[in-house]
Amino acid sequence: MSIKKLAGQTAWYGISSIAARFINYLLTPYLTYKLSAATYGEQSIVYSAIPFLNVIFTYGLETAYFRFSNRDGLDEKKVFSTASFSIIISTIFLTGLLLLFRQPIATLLNLEFHPEFIKWSAYVIALDTLTTLPFAKLRYDGRPRKYALIRVVSIFVNVGMVYFFYSVLPVIATNDPGSVLAKYYDPNIGAGYYIIANIFSSAIIFLILLPEFLSIRLQWSSALWKEMLVYSLPLMVAGFAGMINETFDRIMLGWWAPVATHEQKLQEVGIYAACYKLSLLISMFVQAFRMGAEPFFFQQSKGDGAQKTYARVMKFFVIAICAMFLFVALYIDVWKELIRNRHMWEGLKVVPILLIANMSLGVYYNLSIWYKLSHNTRAGATITIIGAAITLLVNYFLIPYYSYMACAWATLLCYGGMMVISYLWGQKVYPVPYATKRLLGYFGIMLALYFIDIGICSLTPSVLLHLLAGTVLFVAYILFIIKTEKEELKGMPVIGKWMK
Repeated sequence: MSIKKLAGQTAWYGISSIAARFINYLLTPYLTYKLSAATYGEQSIVYSAIPFLNVIFTYGLETAYFRFSNRDGLDEKKVFSTASFSIIISTIFLTGLLLLFRQPIATLLNLEFHPEFIKWSAYVIALDTLTTLPFAKLRYDGRPRKYALIRVVSIFVNVGMVYFFYSVLPVIATNDPGSVLAKYYDPNIGAGYYIIANIFSSAIIFLILLPEFLSIRLQWSSALWKEMLVYSLPLMVAGFAGMINETFDRIMLGWWAPVATHEQKLQEVGIYAACYKLSLLISMFVQAFRMGAEPFFFQQSKGDGAQKTYARVMKFFVIAICAMFLFVALYIDVWKELIRNRHMWEGLKVVPILLIANMSLGVYYNLSIWYKLSHNTRAGATITIIGAAITLLVNYFLIPYYSYMACAWATLLCYGGMMVISYLWGQKVYPVPYATKRLLGYFGIMLALYFIDIGICSLTPSVLLHLLAGTVLFVAYILFIIKTEKEELKGMPVIGKWMK
């Protein structure tokens, strides 16, 4: 697969990923308008816990499927079937445990008055888990269009149901309290309606993917399954630690925020979670890139010059995420309008920190190819556990003093540390000729332009002048990149024709 084909597949995966994240972006003003900061905080805590359970439910079998399907002498269909049977059995067992212990889990998450949130979340997780390998098969088979279509359909179902539960159902209950639908409305459910909407969208995905799901053959290999588990379980540990890095800060903030009441703690979580959404542009690009790049990296490893290809991919990746940082940070006066509750604007100071943190995470994903190709997934687990330790320690000691600012800096220190460790370790095991000095130079230019903008904005309260200054600086970055990388850009799809 060429870089052009990678770009094409990433574009399709990007359609679904960007559509999902962007529509969630659009849901942010809606939800921050419809929900109080505390209720938004409850929803954020639930969706901080769900990723942990997703990691446990899938236990790294998605990546194991890619790895073993590309191994010579193995039948992809046999790999898919063996992994699928494993997922089905474990999902039934783990879902039962969640339902059984929903009250203790709710109490642990400071949601003791809503154990039903855990029950509904269990249904979401189970449905999502059962579709993990069918989605992976679409990626392996190079069918990004179908992948994107399914994701986009489910997104619109989710948005439609969210709107129904928060805008339509309350009106029906008020105007026609005797109707059948009105009986299903309970204002005390609050954030729970968001989870119920998620159940509908996850069910739609499951139904659409039934053909892939039913294509599972009655094949099982105990030897293959054991070998896949040896490979995947360290990835589960890494994934679990990764979720600590990504979402556990909101749960810890709910425990230790330096405020007096439970309601205020939820408000702090809501403020942080809403402002975290503004770092979405970079994280959704990283997600789209990762989905397209993971199978590409494994397939590319079989050819000559793989290291040079990885280095070239890294360069354009860094150029892109630096541009995205500037696009968000220089236009923060526009992006903040997505948060309709102006009380939440007090948390905007975390946005630049979180943007750089997500940039570091994206670079780390690029660097991580060395331990996946060398079959050393324990190294990935080790690095991620180190990152989790940083997250836990910084948040434990600093949240009681600095609230969500501690969460933002912990995220940056975690992902930045993982990036540096992976680079130094990886270059010893699987050297890749990254243009490190040039990439650091691009990052330095990005920071310089950002601080210039901060200085200009401090001189005037005019939003119009802020936007004008941001536009000038953003265009300056783009022109600099075009001048510096013009020859390389000529060979890229879409934009290459404009470079001639």
